Order: sequence, then C-alpha cells, then structure tokens
Amino acid sequence: MVMALEPGYLLHRRRYRESSLLLEIFTPGHGRLGLVARGAASGRRPLSGVLQAFQPLLFSWRGRGELKTMSSVESNGRAGFSAGKALFGGFYLNELLLRLVPRDDPHPELYTAYSDALRELGNPDVIEATLRIFEKRLLEAIGYGLVLDRDVDSEGEIIPGAAYHFHPQQGPSRTTRPAGEGMTVSGATLLALARERFDENKDLQEAKQLMRGVLRFHLGDKPLASRKAYLRPVGSLS
Repeated sequence: MVMALEPGYLLHRRRYRESSLLLEIFTPGHGRLGLVARGAASGRRPLSGVLQAFQPLLFSWRGRGELKTMSSVESNGRAGFSAGKALFGGFYLNELLLRLVPRDDPHPELYTAYSDALRELGNPDVIEATLRIFEKRLLEAIGYGLVLDRDVDSEGEIIPGAAYHFHPQQGPSRTTRPAGEGMTVSGATLLALARERFDENKDLQEAKQLMRGVLRFHLGDKPLASRKAYLRPVGSLS
C-alpha cells in the first residue's frame, strides 16, 4: 500500500532505534497511524523543522503492517499557536486521541473536530470551552456519546434549575440518593454542554468537572501526563 500526500497532524514522536523516529499521526481517512520515519533523527535527513505538533502536514507512506514507513512529509499550513495555555491544551487533545482512539480506525468527523479545536485554541478567550466541546465530540465519535438533554429515568426534558446525578455510562437522573459512580451537575450545565455554548462561567467550570469525571471513567487510573504538565511551571517541561 502506497499513500501520497495525505493530510494529517503529528500527535507524538520519539526516537526509534538509532537514527529513526516513531511517529503517531492522525488523518481523516485512515485514523491514527504509526509511521517509522527512517533516518529522521540523523543529520543526513533533518525533519525536525517539519515534524511539529499542531501544524497541518501532508504525509506519504508505504506498507501494510501496524507500522508503516513514511516516505515524505511536507507542511500544509501553519499552527495557530506556539506557546502558553493553548500549547498545553493542544498537548491535552493529542493525549486524549492517543489514549482513546485505536490505530487504523478512521473518524473523519473527529478529525474535523480536532482541526476546529486547534484553530479555536488560538483564541485565549475560548480555550476552556474549546476543550469541553472537543471532549464531548471525541466521546461521541468513539461510541461513548453522553446523554445531556433528557432525564434517563423519566425521559423528561432537562430542567435548567434542577440538580442531576450524572453517571458516565447512563446519563443524568434527578435522584435524591445517588448510588455508585457519578457526580452531581446542574441542568443548566448539561444543556450548555449539549448546545456547545457556555454563556455562564459557572456552567463552564461545572462542565470541566463533569468531563473530568467522565473521562476518568474511560481512561482508568493512569493519569494524563499533559494534565500533570499543566500544573508545572513552563520552564520545568522537557
């Protein structure tokens, strides 16, 4: 199999053997892929300037196994940010894709959501909302979409002023004695997340806690490295 000039983004890279790099990339038509960039870590084939996260790229590769061989890569545009909170947000999105999306499983709609999120991260006023919306769309794409617009017990509409117990697998329920895994969340927050529009900061903050709990349910006990990095001073990152 030979693929030429496929659009995609670099999610992660690391040294592979003596002079190569092992890349994790995300494409619209092929999903997440593992590519070996032979000689990319040597002085003879310097690609570090091109192989950058958050930058639209065009990849060419060959092979049929779990790891394909990259034959070329070129820029397809510029990243919308390079530092600050947006950079941490971008690494967070990448880690979610690496942890939750299996290789060779195409999700064109998720690729679009990722591209949109990277563009929005360039606006510091909407970073938190952008992360919440991407988390929601990611779960939808991989089959774990959240029920946000109805009470799962009564099938009634969500009431903005009411409190709900939210279970990651089932959804919201107006119960006075929640049991098992879950958290309490307001109807206003559920509706804001469903609409993907946060007019009130308190709804955005509560949505952050809600999505953190839901993602913890799916990710398991291993913490996200990007979240830990966000809590450290920038100068301590390596």
